Amino acid sequence: MAGNSNYGKVPVIPRSSRQDCAVGWTEIGERILILGFLLSLLVPSARASGLAGQTKHCSGRQAAEPFVDKVFLSESLNRDMHYRVLLPRGYRTGTEHFAVLYLLHGLYGDYKDWTTNTRLENYARPFPLLIVMPDAGDSWYTNSATVPDDRFEDYVVKDLIPEIDSHFRTVQTRSGRAIAGLSMGGYGAVKFALKYAQLFAFAGSLSGAFDAPLGLDTRVPEFRPKLLPVFGPAGDPVRSTNDLFQLLDQVAADRLPYLYIQCGTEDGFLPINRDFVSGLPKRKITFEYHETPGGHSWEYWDRSVQDLLHSLSKIIQF
Repeated sequence: MAGNSNYGKVPVIPRSSRQDCAVGWTEIGERILILGFLLSLLVPSARASGLAGQTKHCSGRQAAEPFVDKVFLSESLNRDMHYRVLLPRGYRTGTEHFAVLYLLHGLYGDYKDWTTNTRLENYARPFPLLIVMPDAGDSWYTNSATVPDDRFEDYVVKDLIPEIDSHFRTVQTRSGRAIAGLSMGGYGAVKFALKYAQLFAFAGSLSGAFDAPLGLDTRVPEFRPKLLPVFGPAGDPVRSTNDLFQLLDQVAADRLPYLYIQCGTEDGFLPINRDFVSGLPKRKITFEYHETPGGHSWEYWDRSVQDLLHSLSKIIQF
């Protein structure tokens, strides 16, 4: 549900110190050989190391990475969980507090997907927005029907949000908080909006797998091993309590965040997106919906996340 189309990063090697003009050519050659050998050892190790707290070299000057990776103990899951934060411009040098977007990955993905497979760093640059990308495995952002320790809904709401608010300078109110995602993450974002409307001012879905608990395991059998452990067999109560259509009937329209929904015209999830959106006008829910050319791919999400960010910038309180 989430393909791989990586935009590679070319490592920039730091400039060596200036050589003394009086040094002989033989000594210079020896120094160059030694320097080359040392750099051949250093560059691969830098690639292999984590990005948290690392720096990159740019035009001879050290510049802090725009994102950091962190690990924290989730009480709901009783395990360490990773997340990546894309920092807005001026965060490291100022004291300002920033609005937060929680950006969720898809099935088979992880917390590095968005910065690996899209140009998110470039697209987010104009916005004073802190973007948090949590790891959630193939959990569907749901408290599992079959594995008691896999309480991934609680992990996001009860653990992750307090973790971010306590370690970063965030706007800690509904008006400064948004959530969005692709595919499995699009389903998760809309589900959190419906269940926890008091937490978010904006919720966005790109190519949302809105029928995850509604027979997706039958419609697309290859997803079954990733769906049954989460939602249980047909008729399991976890399916109904995580059914977006039922949740939509249970929430007051004036409590909901602004909904942004987008899906590709060649995407297999287009029919279920249309079905979900068709029920919004009669409930007088504030939303926008877009069908644009493309399928279920990173090429599509790289384009559509730009539209999502522009829409969010009109709703969220910066």
